[in-house]
Amino acid sequence: MMALIQTSHQAFWLVFVVFVRVGAAMAVMPAFGERSVPMRVRLVLSLAMAVVVAPAVYASVSAPAPSLGALILILMTETIAGLALGIGMRLIVLALQTAGAIAAQSTSLSQLTGNSAMDPMPAIGQVLTVAALALLMMTGLHVKAAALFILSYDALPMGSFPDAAVLADWGRLHVNQAFRLAFTLAGPFVIMSVLYNLTLGVINKAMPQLMVAFVGAPVITLGAIALLFTIAPILLRVWNHAMDAYLLNPFGML
Repeated sequence: MMALIQTSHQAFWLVFVVFVRVGAAMAVMPAFGERSVPMRVRLVLSLAMAVVVAPAVYASVSAPAPSLGALILILMTETIAGLALGIGMRLIVLALQTAGAIAAQSTSLSQLTGNSAMDPMPAIGQVLTVAALALLMMTGLHVKAAALFILSYDALPMGSFPDAAVLADWGRLHVNQAFRLAFTLAGPFVIMSVLYNLTLGVINKAMPQLMVAFVGAPVITLGAIALLFTIAPILLRVWNHAMDAYLLNPFGML
């Protein structure tokens, strides 16, 4: 009986230690960490994920013995590790939102029903973000996230602080990649905007008496909507590949 009680205490302690990392990550990661998801639901999801991850890492990690010092150390180190994992995924979502903002500003759609979301954003960014989160859940985000948490203990051992310089370089690299992805996704809309403005300038030069703004505004609006309808599947596929690449190797620099 004493051995059973001791084993139960160790199991509960390991689940708690894993929960600290998993809970910090799921608080900021896409889909699970959205502000539209109630806090109690996020807590239950984090506990369920911790119960899934803990048995998989039981034999490969060594949790410190339960004590006040160990608790403080775990709260500090595992929270940092979890936030790093979650923020890396959130940056890829922010890349899609940034691409939507660039596209909307380029095509004069920046204020069309753009404030209906929890995080106010242009209409194109809202449409792409909702579609991307739905695609992410359909492709098994919960399974990929569990694998990510399990493999993260190889790069970030339990109870140890990551090297600050390496973590800073990792963050700078992912911010750079996020902006690069954003400009890549918004490229078709920017190209269309440049061509539209050049055409409008030529027409205005040839026919100064024509109110080109009244003619051009419906054209750019319809063109942007048609372009979004046409290339949205391609943009979402590119974005999903970027998310999968991160999930497969989140800490390539560590």
